[in-house]
Amino acid sequence: HVQLVESGGGSVQAGGSLGLSCAYSGFTSSTYYMAWFRQAPGKEREGVAAIYLGGGTTYYHTSVKGRFTISRDNGNNTLYLQMNSLKPEDTATYYCAADFRWSPSLSSADFRYWGQGTQVTV
Repeated sequence: HVQLVESGGGSVQAGGSLGLSCAYSGFTSSTYYMAWFRQAPGKEREGVAAIYLGGGTTYYHTSVKGRFTISRDNGNNTLYLQMNSLKPEDTATYYCAADFRWSPSLSSADFRYWGQGTQVTV
């Protein structure tokens, strides 16, 4: 079965950097999209970045474009999110997600598999 386990959250000052990792298992990577979502208290979960594991094509929410980088290491079954120039409004619980898809999405409704989340505080 599909398992996603995030790590790497923490506290950082505004303007700083933080990296998140998501170890995944239980699916064939080349046919899946994976994504990072975040949810702040009292707000809806929003998609931050997505990547097609087969070809590596990436997609970003406008609020993080140029600051965040999503990447993957299919050999080690790990998804990454490098976050630079962090702002207080980036504070949230960050989740990795995965699903079989042929097109990109930053909608939480399009992903069935989720990690447990990791807290990022700026």
